[in-house]
Amino acid sequence: MDLTHKTAALFLSGLLATSVAVAGDTDMGYSVPAIVENGDTMAFEVLPRVTIFPNPYDSYTSERKRRLFWKTVRDVKRTYPYAVEIAAEVSRIDSATRHMTEAQKKIYMAETENDLVARFKPELIKLSYRQGKLLIKLVDRQCHRTSYELIKEYRGSMRAFFWQGFACMFGASLKKDYDPEENEV
Repeated sequence: MDLTHKTAALFLSGLLATSVAVAGDTDMGYSVPAIVENGDTMAFEVLPRVTIFPNPYDSYTSERKRRLFWKTVRDVKRTYPYAVEIAAEVSRIDSATRHMTEAQKKIYMAETENDLVARFKPELIKLSYRQGKLLIKLVDRQCHRTSYELIKEYRGSMRAFFWQGFACMFGASLKKDYDPEENEV
């Protein structure tokens, strides 16, 4: 019995057990599709197609590549929630500043920057160099704009230039686009 049949059998037995347990209680019961085969009634449910991918760990030939893979998995798990939060903040800021004048936007962005720095700085300074570079790529992936473009749009060209220079000192680039095919962090 292959994995698909085992999964289907497990699901059907669970569904059958649920329908039998509920069938005695007429107030809480519900009907389920069933088939009758050789006088035996069985619950019947069509399951959605499931694709099972091979473990990428098995495709790496050297121990060094395996360790790098799991290190990247760890780094993505650590940085992806920040990228999602940043994308939510960008969306919130875009909708809040849509109808503001330039002077109002400048005041709003200064206040927002102070709030965001207070909220995220203690956590983000704990990120490793690799995790920081990965976060730059994930921000581009989530926001569809590079970190440089976001800083330039919200805080101005001079700040964007400063932070790009700072990132370059550490071998990173805020202008780095997300490339799903690129394996290097």
